[in-house]
Amino acid sequence: MKIQKTVLAASILAALASTSSYAQEEKQEKTQEEMMETINVSSRGLISYVSATGSKSDTPIIETPLSVSVLTEARIQDLGAVTVQDAIGYVAGLYNGPYGVDTRGDWAQIRGVAPVQYLDGLKSLFGNYNNVRVNPYSLGQIEVLKGPSSVLYGQGSTGGIINLVSKRPKAETEGQFWAQLGNYSRKQVAGDITGALNDDASLTGRFVGLYRDSDTQTDYVPDNSLVLNPSLSWHASEDTKITLIGNIQRNESGSSTQFFPWQGTLLPNEFGQIDSSTFVSEPGFDKYDTEQDALTAIVEHDINLNWSLRLASRYSDSHADYNTMYGWPPVFAEDNRTVSRVATLYRSDSRSWTSDLQLHGSVITGPVEHDLVFGIDFQDAYTDSDSASAAVLNELDLYNPVYGQATDLPTEEDITDAASLTTHQLGFYVQDNMRIAEKWLVSAALRRDRATNNPEGGVATDQYATTGRLGFMYLMDGGVSPYISYSESFSPLIGRDAYDNPYVPLEGKQWEAGVKYQPEGTEHLLTASVYKITEENRTTTSNDGDAPFPDRQVQVGEVEIEGVELEAQLAWDSLDVYASYAYTDAIVSESNTVGEEGATLSATPDQQASVWATYRPDNWNGFKIGAGVRYVGNTSDGSAYVEQNGVVVNDPLETPSYTVFDAMIGYDWDNYSLSLDVDNLTDKTVLTSCLARGDCFYGQQRTIMANFRYNF
Repeated sequence: MKIQKTVLAASILAALASTSSYAQEEKQEKTQEEMMETINVSSRGLISYVSATGSKSDTPIIETPLSVSVLTEARIQDLGAVTVQDAIGYVAGLYNGPYGVDTRGDWAQIRGVAPVQYLDGLKSLFGNYNNVRVNPYSLGQIEVLKGPSSVLYGQGSTGGIINLVSKRPKAETEGQFWAQLGNYSRKQVAGDITGALNDDASLTGRFVGLYRDSDTQTDYVPDNSLVLNPSLSWHASEDTKITLIGNIQRNESGSSTQFFPWQGTLLPNEFGQIDSSTFVSEPGFDKYDTEQDALTAIVEHDINLNWSLRLASRYSDSHADYNTMYGWPPVFAEDNRTVSRVATLYRSDSRSWTSDLQLHGSVITGPVEHDLVFGIDFQDAYTDSDSASAAVLNELDLYNPVYGQATDLPTEEDITDAASLTTHQLGFYVQDNMRIAEKWLVSAALRRDRATNNPEGGVATDQYATTGRLGFMYLMDGGVSPYISYSESFSPLIGRDAYDNPYVPLEGKQWEAGVKYQPEGTEHLLTASVYKITEENRTTTSNDGDAPFPDRQVQVGEVEIEGVELEAQLAWDSLDVYASYAYTDAIVSESNTVGEEGATLSATPDQQASVWATYRPDNWNGFKIGAGVRYVGNTSDGSAYVEQNGVVVNDPLETPSYTVFDAMIGYDWDNYSLSLDVDNLTDKTVLTSCLARGDCFYGQQRTIMANFRYNF
């Protein structure tokens, strides 16, 4: 009933606003003409100057008082990225693959915290290890919003969100065939075709398909995939457009992450370094097979010149069969060669329905132009993960592994039915982007959420949160836009504390200041920002022995993160450059847990820098060559130095910095294209992070991919 009332109120507001449309028509026409003159995408499609993620409306990046990075389809191809994790490796303030090469998903740290992933503005991942990995070939754009963003997206990370934007149908007929061969026995074919389906182009369609058969750098771990993405757009009238996007995906893989011990990776071992290809599980047992069927509907309706409605809704059904085996605890036996192993089976399901209804409007009050968004979004997600686990009686020699000796492995009959979890979120939000006297921009937003966790056989709990955002920006002559902003986030927690009170949500707060620069007459885009984030209500050990449940935790933990980020996308006639730098200081400022207060957050580099450049000489028509370098600074194991009574109880370990090089060379002629992409050109073995619990993670070894594309 509350939703119905809110929708009715939004409709009434739209009707009232339409009565003032005639008075604003002249201003609206002027705005449309100005927008037509704005560069939205660079000439080769490598730079996007507009993003909808920061404000849920197509807003120029230089008019957004937040840090937003956008990767276009052309940029993703230019970088030779074959996963989302690969594509985001050059973004400022983002650490891709903090836990090494992982075939199960795309992981990252933004400003020291794992982001939340969205697809077409709707949350796409629920639960753990029960969703498919999105293939970047199905995407038209990747948008990274940094910092707390709950005011528009509901529950989420203090670090930010990654919004993946699906390819959409186009009226003009075009297509591509792509074939790829690479090391690790990689074979892949893909196709993308779009165009009008009737004479007046009111009906347009697109089909994206991909098939891959591949191994990985980890022995016995495949990376096979089938992706089918049909989409259809119907212009029902001049004012209404309906788009349907389907996703049918089947992935076959395993556990490429092996949780190797410190000794033999970060620390020396008498038998040398563990080979990065070593497989700790068992061939024929290990697998991570996922499947997903999803349908997204996007409805766009113009009420009049000033007001419009947009509804996005998706139903997704995912399943994962996950068999894994890893060394635990992550330490060698006395022989410094063998490890004990644990085997686990998971059978996981996820079904979700997500929706976001938005009312957009433009209103003028005196000297102030208002760009308004009123919204309601809803999430209903069911997750269930049944499992079985057992210690493996046979130890494995990591320097000379012999497989097939493991006994008493868990089977399907051993899987126990765990309680499922249903989560709901209902959020109401309003945003007002104000332009004052053509130079001043004020962005204000407010949101109210209710998040419900309903465990099977348990008691449902509700958590409420009110979050806001306020930003100021000044549009200077010459394309310079300084800004300052404040934003908040919340993330629900399940459970009860030491005093038997239900947990309250994690809360994130961020202050950010920066400047954006788009030089007039160029395609360059440069951004710089400084920020400070505080995350409160983290769980930590209870020190109150008189608490009713002293073994439970309390929410007095806190993290403080400060940083600087610089990013430049530069485009000349024959040269493109994408460069970034980030400094991050992420410290646990409050904690009762021994060895945690004062610790640097794990898997968070203190500094990062990267440059990618592509050169297309004018006198060598069609030839192109690109090169990139990525520097990743030291990372901490996530613990703090502790000394008690003159004895060092804990001395944290640091994972050393590393630098890797990437390269591309290619030639385009007529409708054809040949290219060779190489990641980690020198085949350098690197550790992406090591954790206090005792394990380390290897980064990507040299990967070579030869591509043939036919565009029509």
